Amino acid sequence: MLTILLDNIVNTKPEMHDQEKNNTEQLILEAAEQEFFAKGFGGARTAVIAEKAGVTHAMLHYYFRKKEYLFERIVAKNISLLAQTITAAMGNSDLPIVERLKSGIAAHFDLIAANPQLPRFFLNEVLSRPEHYHIMYERIKEVSGKLATLQKDVDEASGRGEIEQVDIRMLLISLLSLNVFPFIAYAFIEPVSNELLGGMMADREKYLAMRKAENIEMIMRRIKKQ
Repeated sequence: MLTILLDNIVNTKPEMHDQEKNNTEQLILEAAEQEFFAKGFGGARTAVIAEKAGVTHAMLHYYFRKKEYLFERIVAKNISLLAQTITAAMGNSDLPIVERLKSGIAAHFDLIAANPQLPRFFLNEVLSRPEHYHIMYERIKEVSGKLATLQKDVDEASGRGEIEQVDIRMLLISLLSLNVFPFIAYAFIEPVSNELLGGMMADREKYLAMRKAENIEMIMRRIKKQ
């Protein structure tokens, strides 16, 4: 019996170690994301990240030797999340193409609504740092094949007369433009909304719901057969 107990302890140690390592790494990444989103790359401090994650500064450097490595992981994660959210919704072949495109627009908007700091983070921290462009390029490559498949489905639907012909790349640019701007603009439009928009933005959730519906309608008008 003692031998069996010892064997069980020995056999579970590597798994427990790996799980503990993964949990610690995840805590550090979550804390780093909060710090980068709030203060940007330049203002973020690894000591603060370590404190938020509940680890020592030395342990943080054991997992991520440089602040740049943490930043790259956060950028890569969020670019992949954005791309996968859109392609997953649009790639559901069980739905008609119009519904797939509508789902993609809605899923992207909802993701940003749940993470409203993302647009500012990308504009201020990623696009202003050309040395990090390679992270975006690598993640975009991951979904390029899915976009090609989606374009094929769109072409076939257009050939059947179901929708207008559209370049999926241009459609995605329209999607990004329409969905991202409300969150970037909110901070400076909201204070003057009473004058410009009759107080429409006083209820943030209602405003975002209206904006989401409007964005979907605008793109649907572009692709639906008249």
